[in-house]
Amino acid sequence: QVQLVESGGGLVQAGGSLRLSCAASGRTFSVNAMGWFRQAPGKEREYVAGITWSGGSTYYADSVKGRFTISRDNAKKMVYLKMNGLKPGDTAVYYCAARLRDVRVGLTRNEYDYWGQGTQVTVSS
Repeated sequence: QVQLVESGGGLVQAGGSLRLSCAASGRTFSVNAMGWFRQAPGKEREYVAGITWSGGSTYYADSVKGRFTISRDNAKKMVYLKMNGLKPGDTAVYYCAARLRDVRVGLTRNEYDYWGQGTQVTVSS
């Protein structure tokens, strides 16, 4: 079992920044990759960014490329999502996810094994 807890969400004006954090615990030695997803009301959960746990390779959705940065701290078992240039369209619940089954970053929700409870990000215009 891997437990994930997100934090750092909130209300921000368009153009502002937030940093989301995800704390991992439990069988973290089994984790190969971590991802951030988001889900807006009435929409499907979508991929935002991912990072491999060992090498730190990163992958971003086109919609956030150049604005968001994913990083990890292996020693602290933390994953972060720094979000700059936020837009109202970024409003969603953001979820942290852990992938055990493969060393590569997964781009769909079905490729992840554990999920956090989510943190709300609201961007006002």
